Amino acid sequence: MKKTYDVHVEAFIPLVSPNEMEREIPMTEKASNTVLIAREQIGRILNKEDRRLVVVVGPCSIHDESAALEYATRLKDLKAQVEETMCLVMRVYFEKPRTTTGWKGLINDPCMDGSCDMGAGLKNARRLLLKITGMGIPTATEMLDPIIPQYIAGLVCWTAIGARTTESQTHREMASGLSMPVGFKNCTDGELDTALNAMLAARSPQSFLGIDPDGQTCVVKTTGNPWTHVVLRGGKRPNYDSVSIAEALGMLGEKELPEVIMVDCSHANSRKKHQGQAVVWQDVINQRLDGNDALVGLMIESSLYEGSQKIDKDLSLLKYGVSVTDECISWETTEKLILGAHERLQRHFRMDSKADAAVEKKRYTVG
Repeated sequence: MKKTYDVHVEAFIPLVSPNEMEREIPMTEKASNTVLIAREQIGRILNKEDRRLVVVVGPCSIHDESAALEYATRLKDLKAQVEETMCLVMRVYFEKPRTTTGWKGLINDPCMDGSCDMGAGLKNARRLLLKITGMGIPTATEMLDPIIPQYIAGLVCWTAIGARTTESQTHREMASGLSMPVGFKNCTDGELDTALNAMLAARSPQSFLGIDPDGQTCVVKTTGNPWTHVVLRGGKRPNYDSVSIAEALGMLGEKELPEVIMVDCSHANSRKKHQGQAVVWQDVINQRLDGNDALVGLMIESSLYEGSQKIDKDLSLLKYGVSVTDECISWETTEKLILGAHERLQRHFRMDSKADAAVEKKRYTVG
């Protein structure tokens, strides 16, 4: 009798269970505190209980641990300078969706040679997240493979569901059980309704197949994730302008979803050119300063050095600190944008505080 299953499967390579990996690479108290505090802060910003901005900033993808840790060290200093106006969260992206083929990220192919040693990739990812959160830096990533969260989600403070997977029922179900705030991006064509439907699904209890911490296949039952929100990343045209923001808020209101928005300064909003990110950033900051408090977050693709490079077969030829996926702005540009916005927001917040105090004083006097 001929075989009727796994006809095109070459091999099954066992992985250690999530619990085994956690025992090998255990959570630390410092990392745990970073994650818990950052999730709470981001949740408060999404609920408009904290007037600061969430700024998710960092490399398009991680391929070099040394460069990632240097970036984290610099970000730690910058984070301390802008704490009053922003909650900085580092992009630590290990998975890259592909339209056809290409490098799928550090977890899938850590050696960048097609060997796809995912067991090593998961360990590398967990160790790096542990180091960065251990420095006090909150982390953000995109969850692509539904098995991976069991291995690393405990070290992640914010998660994105990408434009290609927002429509996926599997990813909506996964998001409903994730422990951190989740941003759903609009589809690649710019269509927004799909992301809003995803938010509704992920906010609801779900039941689906997955694995437990012991690696056992099981039925996963979730309570729903109350911290879902939309991320505007552009489509056939950019969608960060005030008209697009107003349209998005109207659609959120119609579906009785929280009227809060994060804007991705890269991807289609910048037409995948790193120079365009600063234009988007400044426009959104201006809208926020003009009184639109629905704009609660921004994303920037930023590396040590600007631009991008192709992955060469000779990996020694790769330039240090330069993205191997989408174009990024340089650290110098990143610092300039964030510090400039911080000064403007700081003045704005202080003026608002004085105005609120004056109103309160008048009310007290009249009373």
